[in-house]
Amino acid sequence: MTRPELSILIPTWNNLDCLKHCLASLKRSLDPAVEVVLHINDGSDGTLDWVREQGIAYTHTTKNVGICHAMNLARSRAHGRYLMYLNDDMFVCPDLDKRLLDRAEAFRSEGIKHFMISGTLIEGRDSGNDSAIVADYGSDWASFREADLVRDLPRLARADWTGATWPPLLLPADTWDIVGGFSIEFSPGMYSDPDLSMKLWHLGCRHFLGVGDALVYHFASRSTKRIRHNKGRRQFLHKWEISSSTFTRHVLHRGSPWKGALPEPDTDPAYRRKRWLDKLKLRFC
Repeated sequence: MTRPELSILIPTWNNLDCLKHCLASLKRSLDPAVEVVLHINDGSDGTLDWVREQGIAYTHTTKNVGICHAMNLARSRAHGRYLMYLNDDMFVCPDLDKRLLDRAEAFRSEGIKHFMISGTLIEGRDSGNDSAIVADYGSDWASFREADLVRDLPRLARADWTGATWPPLLLPADTWDIVGGFSIEFSPGMYSDPDLSMKLWHLGCRHFLGVGDALVYHFASRSTKRIRHNKGRRQFLHKWEISSSTFTRHVLHRGSPWKGALPEPDTDPAYRRKRWLDKLKLRFC
């Protein structure tokens, strides 16, 4: 078997209609050699039977085990040199894989071994995500104006940005394995994304690139409303002795223009003040 360049890992939880549309957009937009591996949480809505009929690679648990376990299980069946994390409520715009892989190969050619690359989300409403593009093309698949979106993609694309931490997310498979993927203590998954970025930071990664023209449309189906959340903000603070907001704003500089490798933050007075406040918070939570 020839090793694929890219494996796309998609966790799903009784969300069959969204999953079908997401996979259809993948099939239309990406290189057919891309490997897709699903993790099916529960699947009693027909997802498990449908995926089996389609012959798509998958892992399965009889209950919802959350994002962290789901992604780590799906990784066990993936063969690609690179892994991409994608949600099932995303419409994949043309050439997403090519644009992310081109940047990955450019890093490799420069001798950069560890890096994280995100595509850019287009969302119908402002969710507070400082790296997303806000443009409304529908709130669900029934109202989705796909033709209008595809027509408008050239003007929607933004400049590259730094601070990659959200899906669609690509990193080398060996980097994923070195840091152990998603940390299961964050199950079912709140704050597992910045935790993964922090593990890469401690590995020595300083390249967290957001590609401004590698686009997906995100419906935000809100599967997280159906679960009991872990106290991710508190867990992150206690694990790393820094808050996730300090890390994403003052270390990753998420959403700011791309300038290459991130600097060490210790000389920034605002960062030092935030670290002092974070240490104070640790005493009371």
